[in-house]
Amino acid sequence: MKQLIIWSTLLIVIAACAGKKNTVKIAASEETENAADSVEYELLTFDNRFETWYDMHNSPARYRSKEYYESWNKQYVTAWNIHAMSASRGSFFEPIVGWEPTVDYGFELNHKLFYYFMYVENVLKIPILDGRGPHDAMLYAP
Repeated sequence: MKQLIIWSTLLIVIAACAGKKNTVKIAASEETENAADSVEYELLTFDNRFETWYDMHNSPARYRSKEYYESWNKQYVTAWNIHAMSASRGSFFEPIVGWEPTVDYGFELNHKLFYYFMYVENVLKIPILDGRGPHDAMLYAP
């Protein structure tokens, strides 16, 4: 009986730790192309609803410049990480976003990260920049 309780408790702890959270992660994966080393970055959001929403709103007709996305991402990442370090708002903003403004992540990653911030603010209704974000209705129209 004692072993059953121990195993049940262990199973519950493992299940609780493995739960899905709304997080964002930028991961670097090294790939070899034509014998030249290159680094490719990938945005991992762990939110299937975001992926669906992004696919519906990702349109070349709405694209801005890479510099536009980098500028907003710098502000959003800074605010996100401040919220993540704050005990009162840390529950949603749990992970620190490891985006560095001096690294060239390319257009696609910057675009997708920007849209993730739009999704959080406008679909999930969780303020990041407290009303100071872009006010382009086409970015997040239903």
